[in-house]
Amino acid sequence: MRILFWIALIILVGFAVRAKLRKLVARHEASLREQMHEQQGQQPGRQAPKEIETMTQCAHCGVYFPASEAVHADGHDYCSPGHVRLPPR
Repeated sequence: MRILFWIALIILVGFAVRAKLRKLVARHEASLREQMHEQQGQQPGRQAPKEIETMTQCAHCGVYFPASEAVHADGHDYCSPGHVRLPPR
């Protein structure tokens, strides 16, 4: 019975050490990324702005969505092919 206790204790200590090491590695990688951004002249945590896309409104349900995803029919924009069959509001 004692041997099972010691085996379980060793396994638990092993998992705790492994988790601590993972946290340290993640923290070190984050600091390296910040240094790399600073060297490139960017602020850490800020990404380049994405391209702004035009939004359109579904003729049936009124939901706004990106115009590139629109289904066009009868001069109206719809959010899905299922709404094309339904009347506009």
